[in-house]
Amino acid sequence: MIINNVRAKLRLGETSLGTWVTIPHPLVAGMLARTEFDWLTVELEHTPITMETAALSFALVAARGKVPLARVPINSVENIKRVLDTGAYGVIVPMVNTRGEAEAVVAAARYAPEGTRSIGGLFHAHNFATDPATYYADANDQILVVVMIETAQAVANVDEILSVPGIDACFIGPNDLHKSLGLPPVFESDHPAFVQSVELVLAAAKRHRVAAGIHVGDPEAARRRIRQGFQMIAVGSDAGFLMGNANEATRVR
Repeated sequence: MIINNVRAKLRLGETSLGTWVTIPHPLVAGMLARTEFDWLTVELEHTPITMETAALSFALVAARGKVPLARVPINSVENIKRVLDTGAYGVIVPMVNTRGEAEAVVAAARYAPEGTRSIGGLFHAHNFATDPATYYADANDQILVVVMIETAQAVANVDEILSVPGIDACFIGPNDLHKSLGLPPVFESDHPAFVQSVELVLAAAKRHRVAAGIHVGDPEAARRRIRQGFQMIAVGSDAGFLMGNANEATRVR
């Protein structure tokens, strides 16, 4: 069975870089899988990507030796089960605000005795280059479980959330966190409330030995967050790269 090297790196305290796949075509994920990103997150929360497109994307990314992840639309058994059963190596769950919600994520993502994930399917084993029996036996050691901390409520409850066994990483959604704090949604700001919230999440992650992640807009911000102690860094998105480079190309006039 293929080792989820992103989960392995995070558990060793190393840094892992990825990006968001938002354009609804598997060729985009396949092309990005040829870059130096360690992982690619197929975005199902805020895009028109279907489960069929997601499954094809997972397969292409895994076939090229990278780690396919999925951000699900909402914290539910159905959403988490479907992306894992169709071949994602891990799940990123938005808007996890309480310990109970974190427990529900783990239950849906882990097989017994760690959780209550149901048995079935073939695509998950195929993407890990193994048979279903081996996958069922070893999946709990390979699936990456990430909860998003992106509200003031989640920051207030962060110690309770990250104390739940089975969580590998927490991930700050800066736009939503800014909005929750009554600020304009942006990736970066120096507003004291946002800075303090980020520091509180990072400190809690260290206390609970959970990898801390965050989304950034550019490589310089990524370098700064890595120096700060973040391990799981998402840089931009496919659509962002497309529009940024396209706009740059028009500046010849």
